Amino acid sequence: MHPETLVNDHTIYACVMGSRAFGLATEGSDTDRRGVFLAPAPLFWRFDKPPTHVEGPAEEQFSWELERFCELALRANPTILECLHSPLVEYADATGRELLSLRGAFLSREVHRTFTCYARGQFRRLGADVRVHGAPRWKHAMHLLRLLTGVRDLLRTGALTIDVGEEREPLLAVKRGEVPWPEVEARMSRLEREAEEAVLRTPLPAGPDRRRVEDFLVRARRASVLRTG
Repeated sequence: MHPETLVNDHTIYACVMGSRAFGLATEGSDTDRRGVFLAPAPLFWRFDKPPTHVEGPAEEQFSWELERFCELALRANPTILECLHSPLVEYADATGRELLSLRGAFLSREVHRTFTCYARGQFRRLGADVRVHGAPRWKHAMHLLRLLTGVRDLLRTGALTIDVGEEREPLLAVKRGEVPWPEVEARMSRLEREAEEAVLRTPLPAGPDRRRVEDFLVRARRASVLRTG
């Protein structure tokens, strides 16, 4: 089966991500589309397995096969968890709606480690830009502030909200380079400290509900077999 067919005919969930989902879109912002497809179960019985992900067929479109998506979400992958919590859902069939109902099953204290590790990697790249070019890539600095704020609030409340709300204008000021780098750097350090404090009393469980997610995946595969006879 052609990869494009998997996306076009077997998508169970599709959403908009990027600046539009974060509430940070400006004139000319791209529309980043992400999705999840459920490959027909018989495809897994062959030597050549279906792809774990597909880029396209539209521009700025990327999709994961359901099992791969769940694996990454159980590992608290920041990109995947944010995808699950997009406020801009474009499509969800019955299986997709059940996936959305499982959002809480993927959340755990592991988000502190994964989000923080990702943030530190991004921070090192920003620092390298400052040393080489005298300034960071301001758009990346804005998104790093957004990410750190999101994980801090997730650890505090147990809920992941990706729309920045009232932080839109302060963050866009960073993107425009209107905030001095030392001030941005200090803000990042403060958010990381606050996340470290929040994880000590977070309402999130120690680990994700792997069994609940696996039960869902097995039922989805079984239903796929029945549909294909």
